[in-house]
Amino acid sequence: MALRGGDVHIRRMDMLNDPALTAFRDEVRAFLAAHLPGDIRRAAARATSVFIDPGVSLPWQHILHAKGWAAPDWPAEYGGPGWTEIERYIFAAECALAGAPNLAPMGLKMVAPVIMHYGSPEQRAHYLPRILSGEDYWCQGFSEPGAGSDLAALQLRATPDGGDYILNGSKIWTTHAHFANRMFALVRTSNEGKPQAGISFLLLDMATPGISVEPIRTLAGDHEFNQVFFDDVRVPQTNRLGGENEGWAVAKHLLTFERGGKYAPALIGRLERLRARRDVDPVLRAQLDREAVTLKALQALELKAMRGVGGSAALYASALKVLGTEAAQRIDTLACEVAGYAAWADADGQTPAELAVAVPRYLNDRAATIYAGSNEIQRDLIARMMLG
Repeated sequence: MALRGGDVHIRRMDMLNDPALTAFRDEVRAFLAAHLPGDIRRAAARATSVFIDPGVSLPWQHILHAKGWAAPDWPAEYGGPGWTEIERYIFAAECALAGAPNLAPMGLKMVAPVIMHYGSPEQRAHYLPRILSGEDYWCQGFSEPGAGSDLAALQLRATPDGGDYILNGSKIWTTHAHFANRMFALVRTSNEGKPQAGISFLLLDMATPGISVEPIRTLAGDHEFNQVFFDDVRVPQTNRLGGENEGWAVAKHLLTFERGGKYAPALIGRLERLRARRDVDPVLRAQLDREAVTLKALQALELKAMRGVGGSAALYASALKVLGTEAAQRIDTLACEVAGYAAWADADGQTPAELAVAVPRYLNDRAATIYAGSNEIQRDLIARMMLG
């Protein structure tokens, strides 16, 4: 049976026949219809990356924050809505179908969980409300010119000096560092023993003297990445998360949140907008329909991961990272094909914004199977966990 329209969407899944979940979905849908501004939706459709410029994402975060919905994954004690896993999934799916922009993940989805887990009461009280409100905008300082997928090779030196560390070195591919006022970073505090044993995890103020940011332009023409330089940058040791030389454990905890997640809702939303067009030939339509079935399987795996069935969180994180990013690249390719048909069919030149940026998005997403640990490394991790 060919799948059409909403048939691949989560609202068709048997597990959502619960009247309470249907009511929740309807509440989310009504809120999005009433409160998602058209200019924000249009700007999101023109985005070429999962990282939306803060001029678009932060106004939407402020709207969600006022409703109490800015951080669906957070516990209620820290300002989250206290939703169940399936309610979070429904929310993500409805946002994707409505064309809402992604919120910046570095604060809400990456550093916030590790602050909750490893932070002192003072750190949690200071940082978490500022992340929730959008007052603090974060970037991630992990990769270096000589340490990308082999992250343990990092060399940004943090030398103890009284109650501070003095940082010297650089980070690279630092997404949105030119917007951020905060960074979470891995630094080298010891060269003794295994490389992983000498790393610490620091929270930095980007206005600290000695920090400079240089842009890196991508093939897509975007300014998304940067190289960040540290020249005798003084950071209080109280800004460390976890113990000195114990940052590797903190980073592994964080990477579980970066690698895993909800790929299917956004991809289903993108694919359904492509499948809604009628100006493509039967061969391309068959490819779109085939991808819909694949996303249905990805969605089922994500829901299985939420229930913690059949594997560890780390195993699911690696598997979903591989499947989700490779599905995104396939959809990028299909979007370029559809854009070609649209350019021919839309004689008035009114090509939808999402198709107009199909090629830049395709170029940007070439990195998806590399960042957060390349997919080759993820497959190696999966093999180790499964085979021992």
